[in-house]
Amino acid sequence: MPKHDPLTASGLSRRDLLRLGAGGIGLGLAGSLGTVPTVLAQASKSVAAKPNGKILVVFEWFGGNDGLNTIVPYGDPLYYKHRPTIGIREQDLLKIDAQFGWHKSLGALKHLYDDGKVAIVHGVGYDQPSFSHFTSMSFWHTAAPNSGNEYGWVGRTASGLDPNGGRDNLIVNVAESQTLAVKAQMHVPLVFVDPAAFKRGVFAQEKAALDTLAAQTSPVTEAHRYVLEVTKSAAQASEVVRAAWTQYRAKANPDLRLLDLDKVVALIEAGFPTQLYYVPLRGSLFDTHVNQAAPHDRQLQYCADAIEGFFQEMQRIGRAGDVVLYVHSEFGRRVPENTSLGTDHGTAQVNFVVGSAVKGGMYGKPPSLSELVLGDNLASTTDFRRVYATLIQDWLGADAAKVLGRPFDTFSMIRA
Repeated sequence: MPKHDPLTASGLSRRDLLRLGAGGIGLGLAGSLGTVPTVLAQASKSVAAKPNGKILVVFEWFGGNDGLNTIVPYGDPLYYKHRPTIGIREQDLLKIDAQFGWHKSLGALKHLYDDGKVAIVHGVGYDQPSFSHFTSMSFWHTAAPNSGNEYGWVGRTASGLDPNGGRDNLIVNVAESQTLAVKAQMHVPLVFVDPAAFKRGVFAQEKAALDTLAAQTSPVTEAHRYVLEVTKSAAQASEVVRAAWTQYRAKANPDLRLLDLDKVVALIEAGFPTQLYYVPLRGSLFDTHVNQAAPHDRQLQYCADAIEGFFQEMQRIGRAGDVVLYVHSEFGRRVPENTSLGTDHGTAQVNFVVGSAVKGGMYGKPPSLSELVLGDNLASTTDFRRVYATLIQDWLGADAAKVLGRPFDTFSMIRA
């Protein structure tokens, strides 16, 4: 009786495997691939072959950050009318101008802003907004509000940068599991949260089939060949990740708390060939329905300090001009405070684009506090895909209209 071949019998193609998630996983395998210097040298060689050294880091603040208490419109009396208790008083702000001020916990970001390295984007959202954390974030991840796309916007950006999928490790996702934003047609995102314990992560129902396929070292179909190539590439990548993390000395500095941005620094310093990093905030305190003031203060300070520390590290390793960091949440908060001294799920939010290559300042039209919509919410004035288009086209040099499915005007926030 002929031996049963699970791959041939299944009829799976390379594209099927990507769709099922066989490619979009953190594939760290045991075993040595060579000395650490050799592996890192291989990564550096890959970097040298890249079209440019530009890197985008997306720092996602899940939970729905309250933009009105982040960049505070203290010059509008309606702000205090809507928020008599939790509104941030003028004397407690780090003022930008006669209308707006930074929350006092954002001193680290203000330092970067004062150096001309932070773009504040007002009123960011989309039409017909969802108040569900997960639905709204899926819209942001796919750049397809109230519709859908099989692949994420970062994954499609990878395809725009490298249509044939020839560049390994173009995307790194520092997360417990793969973020929808990085799902790609031709690229395998590297997904991990602990570089020292980089394990292969798959769904239970996938494990037996993938183990069987990986054990057959001679490919029997093109899809099988793809599984073997992914396994080998991922094993090499995981070795480099562990080596980079081992060599990154700043992780031992108790004063440098970068949240998960420290993994990004370690890989950039090691010369890893990634251009697209996606880092969702873990342990978020941004869903501030009750007693908002204290948790929001702390979370803003943690995040701002991490961003400033991240760019201090970029300066130290000589890569500050090569990196732009983008901050967004899935929505803002409702304008009036609630009876629990918090705020409920809202609409428009504030975004940040940070880096030496950024023309600092304020962009987009601030939403009106007198013309509220959808039950006391801000009317969005900036489609979030306009920010995406700026990053994709003006920073990374890819075709934003192709990635996003239609053209969007870009902001003039990237230095020539």
